[in-house]
Amino acid sequence: MKPQGLRALAIFSAVMFAPPAWADAAKPLAGQSITVLLPSGQRPGLAEDFENETGIHVDLQTMVWDDIRPRLVTALLAGTAPADVTELDWSWTGQFGAAGWYAPLDGLVDEATVKDMAASSIFRYDGKLIGIPYSNDFRVLIVNKDHFAKAGITTMPKTLDELLAAAKIIKDKGVAAYPIGIPMSATEATSTTWYLLTKAFGGELFDKDFKPLFTTPDSAGFKALAFEIDALKQGLISPTAPGLTDLNVHQLFMDGQVSIEISGEPGRLSTYNDPAKSKVAGNAVAVLIPTATGETRSYGLPEALGIPVTSEHKEAALAFAKWMTSQQVSMNNYVATAMLPTRTSTLEALTRDGKLMSGDVLIKQVPTAGALFPQGTPVWYPQFSAAVNNAINQAAKGQISVQDAVKQIADETAKATQQ
Repeated sequence: MKPQGLRALAIFSAVMFAPPAWADAAKPLAGQSITVLLPSGQRPGLAEDFENETGIHVDLQTMVWDDIRPRLVTALLAGTAPADVTELDWSWTGQFGAAGWYAPLDGLVDEATVKDMAASSIFRYDGKLIGIPYSNDFRVLIVNKDHFAKAGITTMPKTLDELLAAAKIIKDKGVAAYPIGIPMSATEATSTTWYLLTKAFGGELFDKDFKPLFTTPDSAGFKALAFEIDALKQGLISPTAPGLTDLNVHQLFMDGQVSIEISGEPGRLSTYNDPAKSKVAGNAVAVLIPTATGETRSYGLPEALGIPVTSEHKEAALAFAKWMTSQQVSMNNYVATAMLPTRTSTLEALTRDGKLMSGDVLIKQVPTAGALFPQGTPVWYPQFSAAVNNAINQAAKGQISVQDAVKQIADETAKATQQ
C-alpha cells in the first residue's frame, strides 16, 4: 500500500474508533442502548437514573415473576437474546448454566465485590459465575413479639423444641388459635419451607451425587416433614394450611392471627411494620432460625442479573449490572421497594442508619444462608420442587403418610433425573 493510502487508513480508523465528539469522557458507553428484563415492582425512575449517570439508554421491561422464565427459555432455545440483562433466579442456575446460555462474569466483577456478596456462590455453575445477585432473599424466623409478651415468653427460641414449646404456650393462653404459619398448598413456598426445616434439622437434601438423603426416619428431611405434620395435628398450624400459599400466610401474620412465620422473608419486615398495611406494625421482628442443636442455619434464595451470551451489548449490560448492585443504588432500591441488598457492607450501612429493621439479626443470619444445593442447583430442580410440594400437600390433607410422602418425592426425583 502506498504511503498516502496508509495515512488515509489511519485517519479512517481513528474516526471509526474514537469516541463521538459529544461523548463525556466519564461516560464511555454513552449513546448505547440496552434492554433489561426484570420482575414487576422495580423502583420508579430506575432506568432514568442509570441513563443520567452513564448515558446508556435502558428499555426496562418488567413482567410478573412467574412469566419470566418461560419467556427466557423460549428466546434462549431459539438462540436469541430475550434482553441484554435478565432476571436470573437461584433455582435456574443449574439449567441455564448447563445450557451455556449466560456469559461467565469471572474477572469482570472484582473479587472484593464477589466476597461482599455472600449469595454470589449460589450463581456459580461448574465453577463459573453466571450472575450478579441484586435481590437478597434468605430465611429467618419472623415473630410477633407482642404475642410472645402476652404469653409471658421472654426468650426467643433457639431450638426447634423451644419453638414448639413457645407455640403451645401462645395457643394455650389464647393469644393465637394457630400460632405457626406455614403454607402447605401445592406451591413453591411449601417446598422452600421444608428445605429450610431440613437444614434446621442438620441435614441436606442430597449427597454429592444427588442421591436423596431424606427417605429414612432418622434423616433430617424426614424429621422436617414429620415436624410439620405433627404441628398441624396438634393444632399449632391452621387446618386450612393445605390451601394456603405464602401470600396467605403473610396476610394472616399481618392480621395478627399468626405469631410465628417459620420461613420468614427479611424483605417483608418493612411491610409488616407499616401501620397502613399491617395490624401488627411495630411488633414484627426477625429471629435467628432455630435448629435442632441451637446453632442457627439458613439458606439463600436470591435473584441475580445475568447477561445472555447472545446479547450484543455485553459491555453496557455489565455496566448496568454493576450499577444496579452498587451500594447507593441498592440502598435506594431498599428504601423504595424493600428489596434487600446483597452486599453485606450495604446491610451494615442500612443498619447503622436505622433503616434496616432487625438489621443486627439479619447480618448474623447472612453468613449462614448458604446454597440450598452445595453441589449446584440441578437442571431438574423444577420437577423436584413440584414433587415436594405435591407430596407435602397430600400428607397435610391426610391422604398419605410422611413415609409415603418422602418415598413419592424420591421416586419422582428419580424420574426427573432420567429425563
